[in-house]
Amino acid sequence: MKRFLPVLIALLSVCSSGYPQASPPADIGSIQQNLKKLNVLGSVLYIAAHPDDENTRLLGYLAQEKHYRTGYLSLTRGDGGQNLIGTEQGELLGLIRTQELLAARRLDGAEQFFSRANDFGFSKNPEETLKFWDKDKVLGDMVWVIRNFRPDVMICRFPTTGEGGHGNHTASAILAQEAFSAAADPKRYPQQLKYVSVWQAKRLLWNTFSFGSVNTTSPDQFKINVGGYNPLLGKSYGEIAAESRSNHKSQGFGSARQRGDAFEFFKTILGDAPKADLMDGVDVSWNRTPFGAPIAVQIEKITKAFNSDAPQASVPALVALLGDVNQTVATNKAFQTVRLTEGANTAYDYWHKQKTKELKELIAQCAGLWFEAYADEPAYALGDVIKIRAQIIKQSDAAVNFGGVSIVEGGIAGTNTPLAQNQLQTFNLTLKAEKLSQPYWLESPHGIGSYTINDDLKVGNPENPDAPAVIFLFNINGKPIEFDRTVQFKYVDPARGEIYQPLAIAPPVTANIAEHVYAFNNTQPQTVQVKLKSFTNASGSISLKPLADWQISPAKVDFDGKNKGDEWIVNFNVSPANTKTSTAVLQANITANGKTFAQGLLDIRYNHVPAITIFPPAEAKLVNIDLKTAGKKIGYIAGAGDLIPESLREIGYEVHLLTESEVINSNLAVYDAIITGVRAYNVNERLAYEQPKLMEYVKNGGNLLVQYNNNNGLVTRNIGPYPFTVVNQRVTEEDARVTFSDPSSPVLNYPNKITDADFNGWIQERGLYFVDNIDSRYNTPLQMNDTSMAPNKGALIVTNYGKGRFVYTSFAFFRELPAGVPGAYRLFVNLLSKPKN
Repeated sequence: MKRFLPVLIALLSVCSSGYPQASPPADIGSIQQNLKKLNVLGSVLYIAAHPDDENTRLLGYLAQEKHYRTGYLSLTRGDGGQNLIGTEQGELLGLIRTQELLAARRLDGAEQFFSRANDFGFSKNPEETLKFWDKDKVLGDMVWVIRNFRPDVMICRFPTTGEGGHGNHTASAILAQEAFSAAADPKRYPQQLKYVSVWQAKRLLWNTFSFGSVNTTSPDQFKINVGGYNPLLGKSYGEIAAESRSNHKSQGFGSARQRGDAFEFFKTILGDAPKADLMDGVDVSWNRTPFGAPIAVQIEKITKAFNSDAPQASVPALVALLGDVNQTVATNKAFQTVRLTEGANTAYDYWHKQKTKELKELIAQCAGLWFEAYADEPAYALGDVIKIRAQIIKQSDAAVNFGGVSIVEGGIAGTNTPLAQNQLQTFNLTLKAEKLSQPYWLESPHGIGSYTINDDLKVGNPENPDAPAVIFLFNINGKPIEFDRTVQFKYVDPARGEIYQPLAIAPPVTANIAEHVYAFNNTQPQTVQVKLKSFTNASGSISLKPLADWQISPAKVDFDGKNKGDEWIVNFNVSPANTKTSTAVLQANITANGKTFAQGLLDIRYNHVPAITIFPPAEAKLVNIDLKTAGKKIGYIAGAGDLIPESLREIGYEVHLLTESEVINSNLAVYDAIITGVRAYNVNERLAYEQPKLMEYVKNGGNLLVQYNNNNGLVTRNIGPYPFTVVNQRVTEEDARVTFSDPSSPVLNYPNKITDADFNGWIQERGLYFVDNIDSRYNTPLQMNDTSMAPNKGALIVTNYGKGRFVYTSFAFFRELPAGVPGAYRLFVNLLSKPKN
């Protein structure tokens, strides 16, 4: 039985449809843009493989100029890319890139969707991509998004013929073609038809491009000028595109604003070819729906009568329009007949839901209504009660009565109390925390190619659709209207001002094992430090799961009387039981208040995206390696971000992060080796000035190891003592055969004898951005190749220079060492270890 109170105190988890958000912008430009959008019933879905693949200028034009419902379906979250701003890799990078995409969409006005496909790294062909992706499930995800979104036009970023370069790109186009037809076929994915209807888009286009030396446009292709200026926004679409794209900061895609004419070209892949307009043959007016013509007339009248000095004057007409839309759906017998004939998701039904949502927010904007909901604290433990403040203010003289706030949909008794103008009101609610705020695609372990998603109804969503939300009820001009707002945490940062961040619902106690990998090269024990944090008042114990061939002590450590926010450290001793090479997963188990958990805590913080808090498994990898080391002290020059220093410390090296002043002014001879981090010669412009000192270090007997760099944007091309060229070549098959062209090379023999076995178990790729045009004075001891490709010797070059040694490697050590790959450790140590003369 529901309890009906003006302010409802509820202890239920909410599953909210749609995407409840903070209050949207309510400036006059936004209101007028939304007014224009009310009278447009057309939709476009753009499809590509990764974050940053989308054409932001085209998306902005379609959403803000043409006012189509515009979406971008990125098949992956960009997990396999490189990270220019930090050390996050894999699914952690995917979390960052998801938020970068959402920030981009807030600027260009499009919506964001995803499939379950995982970006496993660069792929040279679609066959490799589709081998890793679960093709049937990813295709099903695309069909699900299409059937929900119902695009009139679908657009691919890439062709099926390979000009996009990346195998993921080509695969996205292949799947888009199949999804175009599959979405209209009731025999394909019939289980979806419980919730959606089949849908046939009018056409599928390829948005041709000119990237570098690849130009796929031609004068006979259909084209659109998307370089216009929007006076309501005060920007051209080239400016909007640059601001949108510049959110992809982890990929270094800051863009200059562009102004003036700009043409986008299109080639028809499936369906009717457009002749004069992208929507040729599609009625994007209200006439496409039964009984829609009178609604269009009303919208025209409201638009003409709109007064930018008094937007609240449009509220009565907008409310009447909303009432007419609802009345038509609920009571029109002819419409109900159409609905019974065509199914529950008719054109009118679909556009009714979409335009009702738009109308409600527009009414709130014009009425000057602002309302949001905040948790009192940033995080709560499962089972605890969340304290929520709901705030409301009416900043106009519109006739608005307050009906109540609630956690339970429909659980509000309307009080119908008039809202005073410009008077902030606060209401207190409570909600029981019943589900971890873990991203739905990370709730279960997953393989290389795709995420495991437990609830297929969540597919497509960029974030959890069931985040806790508060329902606000208003009576506006005599009509009750409900709104959703996600519960967030809000605070003030002294430097950045007011900050919103998602509410985190955590396990009662989390356990973070200090290192991702513990590497052993003997049977000596290492201290495994576990940092615990309590999100509630808790008592219990922490233990490490017993493992065969490993010794762990103590068996368990108790804790008692911990308060919310307490953090403490527990140490365990772990050692291999023997000297044989082996790996194992170390898992922490926490018993708190009678229940067992095994999650850690990970916070990702960057100013350009909201705070990201997840609860990964409380695990670490144990690696027992037959490893010999030489030398002790390492100097490290940071690049774009990697975890190599931490990995080296695990096997006993002393690693010092070198500053520019130390490189220029200190005695570098104290270092047994100096390493430059990944992409250091792309991101550290001072390396051009430090380079002579590094060459002097080598000449005087030092060992310099340079890790991979992108071929674009090098601060100097004179990276080594002799010439070579960084090129965009790579070996993406992590199990590609590696052959020894010079088995006697010291880097293959000292201090560890490298064999074929050392290349087993590598992840994601062998290497990237290999070198070419290699001076004859370099030795190339290894070569490898992807299937059907020619052998490539550019992953590792070595030369003696003066008394020292210079090494350049394009091997993906930045992935392999943090993953605990034994052979990668052995080879990397050899590269650091110059034999004594």
